[in-house]
Amino acid sequence: MRTYISAALSAVVLVLLAVLVPLSALSAWVDLEIDNTDRYVAAVEPLASDPGVQATMSTLITDEATKQIDPGLLQDTSRDFLHEAVQSFTTTDAFRSAWVAANRTAHEAVTAALNGESGEAVGMDLAPVMQQAKQNLVDSGVPFADGIPVRRTDITLLSADRADQLRQTFRPLRAGSIWPAVGTSVFAVVAVLVAAARGGPGRRGSALAALAATAVVGLGFAIGALVLRGAIAVARNRVLAGVPGSDRDGAAAVYDALTSSLRTAVWVVLAAGLAVALCAVFARMWAGRGAARPEPAAPGRGFGPLTPLAAKGPAGNSSGHDR
Repeated sequence: MRTYISAALSAVVLVLLAVLVPLSALSAWVDLEIDNTDRYVAAVEPLASDPGVQATMSTLITDEATKQIDPGLLQDTSRDFLHEAVQSFTTTDAFRSAWVAANRTAHEAVTAALNGESGEAVGMDLAPVMQQAKQNLVDSGVPFADGIPVRRTDITLLSADRADQLRQTFRPLRAGSIWPAVGTSVFAVVAVLVAAARGGPGRRGSALAALAATAVVGLGFAIGALVLRGAIAVARNRVLAGVPGSDRDGAAAVYDALTSSLRTAVWVVLAAGLAVALCAVFARMWAGRGAARPEPAAPGRGFGPLTPLAAKGPAGNSSGHDR
């Protein structure tokens, strides 16, 4: 009966950790990175050198520029030349500065979406990038560059329906902050302590029970990390499904950059959980072997039950004093 109860409790601990670990990681991620403008910008700043982002920016700026230029003047060769000039601009420091400025502004849109202040799609305004691109093209002597308008041009990061779905998901996560992570850690420690208290008699029994519980906790953290990895992949597919094809590469790069710390956390927690579980299993096996090893007999008492008879010695009925 005791074995069945222990197995049931272990299953409960595994299920709870498989749920609590990803929730804790997501809650801390939202609080420490998504809600923090500086960390948000730091996460997406390296994307200025991403080929997918550069290609998306080049196409959007070129398309926007050609809308305001006489099609008769802008032949295919001229458009290609303009696109190459814009593509060259995306490799400059000016583009990186404009990219940072655009993303700092975009963070306001992301925050508004998560706060429920906006029921619209979440986008990033490319006006700062276009202004720098225009100035670069004018300085390079590109024809018609001075006629390129600079106005708000959004690249879609989240469609309206996806933003609504994420808003409902993120609201409890933002409220939780880092406390779910603290609660998960406390729960893991309590599970081990309870197992030790319910262990067999003596210190050895408590130690064996605690090691078994530690192995279950480590495995639970590993399973929770895998659940989190699956959630990240599913969310990525759903988010990108609502992004127009022309913007998808850029949106994918932004999503991957923002979830980079989460993916790193997955592998750290997975490795740590498996390491703890394996160490606890091996330690319990070693301790169990020590418990099963018979205790050495005391000197002069190797025959066990016969010892009392030998103890009679001279006082026994067979001794010479009886005669």
